Amino acid sequence: MPKHVPNKNKNFQKKQGKKTKKEMPKVITYRNGMTVADFADQVKQPVSDVIKKLMFLKVMASKNQALDRENSELLAMEYDLEFKDEVVTDVTRFEEIKEEDNPEDLVSRPAVVTIMGHVDHGKTTLLDTIRHSRVVSTEAGGITQHIGAYQVERNGKKITFIDTPGHAAFTEMRARGAKITDIVVLVVAADDGVMPQTREAIDHAKASECDIIVAVNKMDVPGANPDRVKQQLGDLGLLPEEWGGEIPYVEISALKNEGIDGLLETIQVVAEMQELKANPNREASGTVIEARLDKGRGPVATILVNNGTLRVQDYFAVGSTYGKVRAMSNDLGEQIKESKPGQAVEIIGLNDVPQAGDPFKVFDDEKTVRDIADERTDRVFDKQHAPKEAMSLEDFFNQASDETKKLALIIKADVQGSIEAFKGSINKITVEGSDIEIIGSGVGGVTDGDILLAEASNAIIIGFGVGVSGSVRALAKEKGVEIRTYRVIYEALDDIEAAMKGLLDPVFEEQVIGEAEVRETYSVSKVGTIAGCMVTSGVIKRNSLVKIVRNGKIVYEGKLGSLKRFKEDAKEVRQGFECGITIENYNDIKQGDMIEVSTMKEVE
Repeated sequence: MPKHVPNKNKNFQKKQGKKTKKEMPKVITYRNGMTVADFADQVKQPVSDVIKKLMFLKVMASKNQALDRENSELLAMEYDLEFKDEVVTDVTRFEEIKEEDNPEDLVSRPAVVTIMGHVDHGKTTLLDTIRHSRVVSTEAGGITQHIGAYQVERNGKKITFIDTPGHAAFTEMRARGAKITDIVVLVVAADDGVMPQTREAIDHAKASECDIIVAVNKMDVPGANPDRVKQQLGDLGLLPEEWGGEIPYVEISALKNEGIDGLLETIQVVAEMQELKANPNREASGTVIEARLDKGRGPVATILVNNGTLRVQDYFAVGSTYGKVRAMSNDLGEQIKESKPGQAVEIIGLNDVPQAGDPFKVFDDEKTVRDIADERTDRVFDKQHAPKEAMSLEDFFNQASDETKKLALIIKADVQGSIEAFKGSINKITVEGSDIEIIGSGVGGVTDGDILLAEASNAIIIGFGVGVSGSVRALAKEKGVEIRTYRVIYEALDDIEAAMKGLLDPVFEEQVIGEAEVRETYSVSKVGTIAGCMVTSGVIKRNSLVKIVRNGKIVYEGKLGSLKRFKEDAKEVRQGFECGITIENYNDIKQGDMIEVSTMKEVE
C-alpha cells in the first residue's frame, strides 16, 4: 500500500475555512466622481466582480474610472442594494454668509506691513535692520528667518512685516481677492529719486487701496536730496504731509540704523488711525502668504491669521485644498499651540500645496472642509474653461446707467510726453455719470506686470506707439485683459469719450494673428530689403497688415508686400517655420526687429 502523505495544506485549509466573508451593506451611497474601486470598497466586493457586472451591463470600465449616477444605480440593483445620493454640504452656507462679530469681542490687532520699492533702494537692508533691532531688543542669540513674515514689538504693540517677493506677486494675490496688507512702506533712495520700479510700486500700492508711508532711504549717502524725492513723488500723487498732503514721509538710513524707530512709530500712528481690530474668540480665518512642498514634511504653508485664533488639530479649508493642523511654528521656528489675529505662522497637515493669496478658514469637521475644497476645485475648473468676462470699452458703455460708471486705464507710451499729453486731455473729458481713473502709466512696451495690474483692477491698457509681444498678448487673453494700441492720441480720446457717452460701436477691430522675428536681412535690387524671419507665434498671412516693432516701439505700420517659403510664394507660414518677408514701401528693416501681423476683423 502506498504510504500516507500528510496534506501540507491542511492548516492553510483550516485557516481558510475559518475566514469569514465580509458582510455586504444594505445601502449604497452615490457621490459625484465615485470610481469603480470606490463602489467595490463600499459594497465590500472584489473590484473584478464589479467590473464583470459592468461588462454584463455592456459598460467597459477600469477600476479607476468614474461611474455616472445611472450605471451606479444599475449596479446597486444587480447587488440588490438600496441606492441613495450623498447629502452634500451646502458650501455656500459656509462661504457666503459672513458672521458679524460682536463689537464687545473685538480687540486691537497688529498692523500688517509690506515693503516695496525700486531695486537697490534698500528694501532688503531695511528688513534686515528691523530684524536685527528686534533680536537685540527682545531676543537672546540669533534669529533664523523660517517663514516669509515676522513681527516686531515697540512700546508693547506688535507690527507684522510681510516679505513680498515682488510687485507681480503682490498684485497676483490681490487679483485673487486677497488683501493681506494694511500699510505699504515705499522705499525710495534719497540719492537716486523716483525710478521705473518706484512708479510701478506706487501703481500697485494705490490700486490695493492701502495706506502708504514713504521711507526716504540712504540719507547718509553724499548727494542725498530728500526734497527732490518729495517733489517727484508729489507729482505722482504722493504729496507729503508737510506740504499739505496726506502721505507721511520718514527720512532713514537703513544701513546705519538711523530713523528706523521713527519709521516704526509712524507705522503705529497710521495703524491706530485705521483702528485695526479682530475677534480672537472664534474660528480662525486668514490668507496664504506662501506655500511649498517639503521633502520630509509634505505641503507646508505660511498663513496670516486675519481673524479668530488658529489652534493645533483644527480642520481647515484653504483654496482648493484642505487639512488638519498637525503642527504650527512661528517666525523663530518655535513650535506653538495657537496663533492670534495679525500673526503669521507656518503649518503642516495639508493634503496639497495651496496658492499664495488663497483664503484660509477653520471649520468643525473634516467632511465640511473636504466638501468646500471639492466645490472650489470644480469652481476653478469651470472658471478656467469659461470665456473671460473682462472689461472692455464695449462693456463700459453697456454698464447700468443708473450708477456712476468708472473706467480704469493703464497708459503705456514710447515717450513720457505722450503720457502727460494724454492725461491732460483725459481730464478735459467730462461726461455725467462716468469717471476715468488712470491707475498706472509708464514708458515702454506692455509687460506681464501691466497685465496683472489690469486684471486686478479691471482696467483697460492703452498703448501709444508701443509694441505688444506674443507672450504678453497670450497672457492678456488668458487673464481677460483688453489692450488697445493707437498711433495718435486723439483716436484714443475719441474712443474713450464715445464709450463714456454710450456711443461706441466699432465696425472693425484689429486682431493680431502672428508675430515673426527678423533673423537676417538681404538687400536685393528691384525688390528692396528682404527680411529672413522665424515665425515665433501664430501665423503670417499674405496681404496682412504689419507693424515693425524695434526695442518695444512701433517704428512703422504698413502692409505685408510678399511672403515666401524658400523661393516659392506662400499664402501663409505658421509658428516654428522660417520665411522671407518684404514690407510695402519700407526697406529700413533691421536684424532683431519684430514683425507683428494683424487683420481687420468685423465686430458682430
